[in-house]
Amino acid sequence: MDIDARLIVMIMIGAAVFAGVQGLTGLLSVATQKRQVNRRLKVGEKVEGISALVVELRKQRGLTASGARSERLRWLSDLIVASGLPYDQRKWLTYVAAAAILGAAGAGILTRMPVAALGGALAGGVLIPLMVLKVYANKRNTALGFQLPQALDIIVRSLEAGHPVPAAVGLVGREMSDPIGTEFGMAADEIAYGATLEQAVERMSDRCQHPDVDLFAATVRLQERTGGNLTGLLKLNATTVRDRHKMRLKIKAASSEGRASAMILTAAPFLALGLIVMISPSFYGDVIDEPMVKFGLAGLGFWIFLGNMIMRRMIDMRL
Repeated sequence: MDIDARLIVMIMIGAAVFAGVQGLTGLLSVATQKRQVNRRLKVGEKVEGISALVVELRKQRGLTASGARSERLRWLSDLIVASGLPYDQRKWLTYVAAAAILGAAGAGILTRMPVAALGGALAGGVLIPLMVLKVYANKRNTALGFQLPQALDIIVRSLEAGHPVPAAVGLVGREMSDPIGTEFGMAADEIAYGATLEQAVERMSDRCQHPDVDLFAATVRLQERTGGNLTGLLKLNATTVRDRHKMRLKIKAASSEGRASAMILTAAPFLALGLIVMISPSFYGDVIDEPMVKFGLAGLGFWIFLGNMIMRRMIDMRL
């Protein structure tokens, strides 16, 4: 049987490209994980002493030096802390101002209406930053729920090896990647700074705003006040968190059809309206100034909003 040399060369080139891509992906993933693991350590290299480290880490999370939140806009402060993004007020205000200017300019150029420019500025300077914070907060929340059982396993094995609880908590901060590594690392730093285990875990729960972390904090608080086998409680806690995570995935799979239907039914009228305006601009252009048309479109918009709220309540299942 004759073998084409060109075919062999092409196969070898394909295999080399595949191996190169896999190797580059592995190097990038390892570098990213290492950077995430060493993120808190890099902050420690820039400051001296536990007190300065604790204060700097709190400021990067949008907290005060004492670990408190701003009371004026508590909901915004909670969202900033939950997002986990490094907080820099000047830089963030610069980004918001730039987004508002771009939004106003874009809306003004497209519509040539001052009111639309104002709406574009509000969308770019308010809605988009809030959406970005919400996306990062949800992503971080999901990662916390996924990593917490592994962190509890590390603590349990460390306790079984004879290490004290603060050392076990610090081990999680050194060995695990963000976001759980940073949270447990901050708790370990606060314990070294003088806080009790209960206080440090309670502050971590307040920062994370995650039900599974709240369960872990309640377990530690219960053991601190009543005594008992902390290792056994944490093992049970890890099992409970894993079961809750599995149930969330089952709920997400069960509600996927409803979520897809909601997105399709919501997007369909707007897509149809956009196609009609593009194909036949005079279809609505000749009657858009009629009061009945305006009231009709407003009523349709209200019914779409109401239907979305009903579908959201139908698929919104929480543990």
